Amino acid sequence: METSPRRAVIIGGGITGLSAAYYLKKQMEADGVPYRITVYEKSDSFGGKIKTLHRDGFVIEQGPDSFLARKPAMVELARELGLEEDLTGTNPNAKKTYILSGGKLHRMPPGLMLGIPTRLGPFMRTGLLSPKAKLRAALDLVLPKRTSPEDESLGAFLERRLGPEVLSQIAEPLLAGIYAGDTYSLSLQATFPQFHSIEQKHRSLILGMMKNRKEGGAESRTLPEAAKNTTFLTFKDGLETIIHGLIGALDNVRFVKGCGISSITRAGDGYELVREDGELEEADGVIVTLPAYATAALLAEAAPGAAEELKAIQHVSVANIVLAYDENDLKEKPDGSGFVVPRGEGRFITACTWTSVKWLHTAPTGKVLLRCYVGRSGDDRWMHMTEDEVIRAVRKDLKETMGISAEPLFTEMTPLLRSMPQYPVGHLERIRRVRESLAAELPDVLATGAAFYGVGLPDCIRQGKETALQLAKRLKPAGLK
Repeated sequence: METSPRRAVIIGGGITGLSAAYYLKKQMEADGVPYRITVYEKSDSFGGKIKTLHRDGFVIEQGPDSFLARKPAMVELARELGLEEDLTGTNPNAKKTYILSGGKLHRMPPGLMLGIPTRLGPFMRTGLLSPKAKLRAALDLVLPKRTSPEDESLGAFLERRLGPEVLSQIAEPLLAGIYAGDTYSLSLQATFPQFHSIEQKHRSLILGMMKNRKEGGAESRTLPEAAKNTTFLTFKDGLETIIHGLIGALDNVRFVKGCGISSITRAGDGYELVREDGELEEADGVIVTLPAYATAALLAEAAPGAAEELKAIQHVSVANIVLAYDENDLKEKPDGSGFVVPRGEGRFITACTWTSVKWLHTAPTGKVLLRCYVGRSGDDRWMHMTEDEVIRAVRKDLKETMGISAEPLFTEMTPLLRSMPQYPVGHLERIRRVRESLAAELPDVLATGAAFYGVGLPDCIRQGKETALQLAKRLKPAGLK
């Protein structure tokens, strides 16, 4: 007796949604379950924030520009899609990274891992910190570990272990930049749980990070060649490579773009989805991969408990501004991967990546590509300015920090509105409540994405995969082995 196809709908065609579709299809086929998978995307293109622009020989990322090599989900997916050979690491000759301090660029001391010193010599010699701050950081070597199991803020943790100056001058611009957040608001357990684990296991954060650094070599043996000896990876032709690869692998999946879903209700043993054009879609299971505020609006009537929790998740708006130059127009060529800007510097930009130095494939010979970032928690000045005003403010900062006064060949600004979900203290408990509420109110509707358990691309892929496997298990007919 033939089983009728199990109908699955994935709402959101970004990296999480496409990954969910890929792994759901793969698992349903492995289980021998006939399926009909539909991916809905409200915009006119798939890929979410991943957008690669090819212009005048430049490869320009308008959203994220890379991903962490040590997180395996992206590398594993690339391997499955036959894209492993397209991966590329950072320029091995661009290892220098800088921090703006007192209006001048200072090289970060070698041996920093996530802002934590793993080599004491360079750390003690750096001009970024006062002698008092270095002595305070050294107390980490003897301080006892915290015994309370309760969550704490990332800022409180780092100040407790290393002191306020290390936090403000080094750790905050490096770590908070990932979330565009405030370290004193960000949850330690939701953002950098490894720090908590290291303190519990080794007592000293510095000693634990040193040990992890030494053990990193064994992990690298399982990575592809391009991923060895590099912190970050991307694709030679841009991050959209992974999007094209996923869509190509989903040849028998139905794609609907330019149309979102406005509501979900239970209907018998399944669900009825109302499309924004008024049409109805029936499903046996649903995966929602939208931003938290959009998921909250979608679930407001059918799952009010989950919706209220999701509505409380705040999002920060940021933008990136790309500037292209002729190398001959710059007095000095950048000699590293870029610099970050502590809040206390009062600058308009939060960081600048020297893209063409960090990633050799991104600019033609003789050209330079820079990418600047604006916006973070508590600083939305750019949102009240025109694009021309933003670019002028960025160029002013570049002139005063790098001495660049030349006219750029071109500029590209990409606003990313409400793009950075914030993980405050207690975030993981909130997500647990979301999951419990959703399981009670809409048991075969699963929600995931950047607002849940990680904002990086590998985190989104991992969450898409885990959610897909969970739904595949739920959709598998009883009695099927």
